[in-house]
Amino acid sequence: MNADLFQTAGTFPAPRAFQTTAHEKLRDGVRAGHRKQLLVAPTGAGKTYLGLRVINEALQRGRRALFVCDRMALINQTSARADQYGMTNHGIVQADHMRRDNSLPFQIASVQTISARGYWPQADVIVIDEAHTQYKTTREHLATTQAVVVGLTATPCSKGLGLSYENVVNAATMHELTEAKVLVPLRVFTCTTPDMTGAETSGGEWTDKAAAERSAKIIGDVVAEWVKYGEGRKTIAFGANIAYCEALAGRFNEAGILADVFTSKTDEATRAQLLEEFRKPNSAIRVLISVEALAKGFDVEDIGCVIDARPLRKSLSTAIQMWGRGLRSSPDTGKTDCILLDHSGNVLRFRNDFEDVFFNGFGSLDASEKLDRVVRDDQAEGGSACPACGYSPFIKRCMSCGFVKPVESIVDEAPGQMREIIIGKRVAASNKADLWAQLCTYARAHIRSGKAPGWAWYKYQEIAGEKPSRNWKFDTTPEVPVSAALVGKIKSMRIAWANRRAA
Repeated sequence: MNADLFQTAGTFPAPRAFQTTAHEKLRDGVRAGHRKQLLVAPTGAGKTYLGLRVINEALQRGRRALFVCDRMALINQTSARADQYGMTNHGIVQADHMRRDNSLPFQIASVQTISARGYWPQADVIVIDEAHTQYKTTREHLATTQAVVVGLTATPCSKGLGLSYENVVNAATMHELTEAKVLVPLRVFTCTTPDMTGAETSGGEWTDKAAAERSAKIIGDVVAEWVKYGEGRKTIAFGANIAYCEALAGRFNEAGILADVFTSKTDEATRAQLLEEFRKPNSAIRVLISVEALAKGFDVEDIGCVIDARPLRKSLSTAIQMWGRGLRSSPDTGKTDCILLDHSGNVLRFRNDFEDVFFNGFGSLDASEKLDRVVRDDQAEGGSACPACGYSPFIKRCMSCGFVKPVESIVDEAPGQMREIIIGKRVAASNKADLWAQLCTYARAHIRSGKAPGWAWYKYQEIAGEKPSRNWKFDTTPEVPVSAALVGKIKSMRIAWANRRAA
């Protein structure tokens, strides 16, 4: 196996610029010896498209390939997408499936089927969808396989991903995709929310039972405020447990608004009927309600409203997955934005971290993992409104119009000048490139090799307030002396993080 595996071939639509860049980064990773890479891309970035391109290229080189779906329900959806790209000669690993053919070099399977069979189909290249959802069978196979592996995810926040994947490729940020009109802007309405004071927790997160019981007290407000703010749009709603979802659907139907539930209790035949109806532009179902079954891999472009009635205080990744269901653009229907009705308080609890992810994407796997481990304040106050457009919550940069709150940066660089970088009263670096080189040097000496590039990238962003230049590569950056001022800054940041964690 070599870098030739990732040479372009096939009958795919022309990639967008960011998809071309992401694919080239995967090639670079293979050339650098990384056999297990994680491709991080927001909703709408075309993760399945990129994954199937990788597989198609492998097939062109005479290799065997496997696409692993997170759930059995997504197998046919992935198969249809492969057909769309001309990859019709594939088998599906599922008993009694009409496309079952183990002899074909390209197979599509669910992780559940692989686990039940007790062995993996032979493959030189494996693409794993929704890679942040980790299964024992996947972790064990990745620890021993010699195949080239590409994991696909929008939210790399799961604990232990760094044990399975050794390189991270970021395709694009949510802001970049919004600017490119791949995603639509999010209009947030902070609605009536349940009082979560003293609610039962497990592992720091509210239990589904407690969240559902508290949310049930405002269920009438959810329906009333959808009527007021939802504009009658096709809507997907999320609740804390199945009983709550069923109760919410009942309230909508009582109000003359056709609603239905899609949960783990919904049988396959009913699921197929619901999805067929809901995908119609003029669907009779106006509100489809779920706990988590629709939070991942469910793509209906003309969803114009999301109801978040599932209170969370740790899992930012779950919140992002839920909100992302309504962010895909839909030029055919004239969709220009998505309304988020926040009946959970999640927007305010996660506002700082979500804003950072929206504009900057995810950093290293270590940093991303921490985003789902921190307990947010369940009594968080609302942020101020954007002074430019009035969007709320607004902290530092508006997710609606992009207005940036002026802040004093430690990196002071005027056009045409190379300015020193000052930390405290001491010179830490002669310029930005020097700061990057010092961080790379420090990382090689103090950070575990597999984590060093991501650590340097993330630490530069923390200190400089911006991403490193795309032209700077960790492996080719030379060794330089590390200033005492920078060492002191790194130590102080580590201590501050330790204090926050202890608190």
